[in-house]
Amino acid sequence: MTEPTFEPAAYDEFAMLGDNAAEVGLVLEATPVVRRESIALASGKHLSALVWGATEPELVLLHGGAQNAHTWDTLALALDRPMLAIDLPGHGHSDWRDEHDYWPPSMADDVAAVIEQLAPNAKAVVGMSLGGLTAICLAAQHPTLVRRLGIVDVTPGTDHKKAEGIVAFITGPEYFDDFAAILGRTIEHNPTRTESSLRRGVLHNARELDDGRWSWRYDPARGWKSGAADTAQSADTVSEYFSPLWAHVDDVEVPITLYLGGLSPVVGAEDVEELLRRRPSTIVHRVDGAGHSIQGDRPLALAALFEELLAS
Repeated sequence: MTEPTFEPAAYDEFAMLGDNAAEVGLVLEATPVVRRESIALASGKHLSALVWGATEPELVLLHGGAQNAHTWDTLALALDRPMLAIDLPGHGHSDWRDEHDYWPPSMADDVAAVIEQLAPNAKAVVGMSLGGLTAICLAAQHPTLVRRLGIVDVTPGTDHKKAEGIVAFITGPEYFDDFAAILGRTIEHNPTRTESSLRRGVLHNARELDDGRWSWRYDPARGWKSGAADTAQSADTVSEYFSPLWAHVDDVEVPITLYLGGLSPVVGAEDVEELLRRRPSTIVHRVDGAGHSIQGDRPLALAALFEELLAS
């Protein structure tokens, strides 16, 4: 069967939800209720978010670095609860920061402003990867906004070696000659995902430029960079980048649940041990068959676990 020709002008961010559902065997009884909101920050910048459902969100979701709020689409359809999925600063439809600073404690303050307006009574906040570290900081810095904390496949012990494959992908080319090129690179670096899901992901996470080339929506000057560090920094510098955030874990007072991808190298056994040493009551779930992006690889399994989190 011949693939349909891609038409950039036809892109609608909510038009592919039926494909999300069909790929995992979900039957949509009605058209999903979801809208995009933009919240003004004190800095003058804006954060964008997807609001799922017609009532106040019960769950807040924060995506990983170089992702966007649409990474949760299939899970949101499966869970079928009112929820809020936020585009982190410099990602998705949120504004890029002039100083390109995406340090989790700083992003947590911006995220808090969005939650205060759109989901102040949410039962839980869950963050994946960079969003997970941001969620930890949110719980430490804005404790009234986080009642339960979920962390997807990350700890402050994550370093360059553990995240080597992810680093290689997001520090790659900034521009691509056409859509096929940007999709091809994405497929190459995401062997656990289907091509159809990655195609949708690229459509949400990239844009066509006026000259016909394609580029990512996220700020390329991003991630673990701080101070004078740049893309030429040493692996040792990167390895130590997130370790100060263990102190934020100590300040979290709400229940913590850690979700690990069974195929992911990003969280080591020593990281789990350290988390449990600091927070012995932490619940740990391992999702078999999932890589780092559990919500992409095993969305139904993760949705079931989130249902348990919200019911606890």
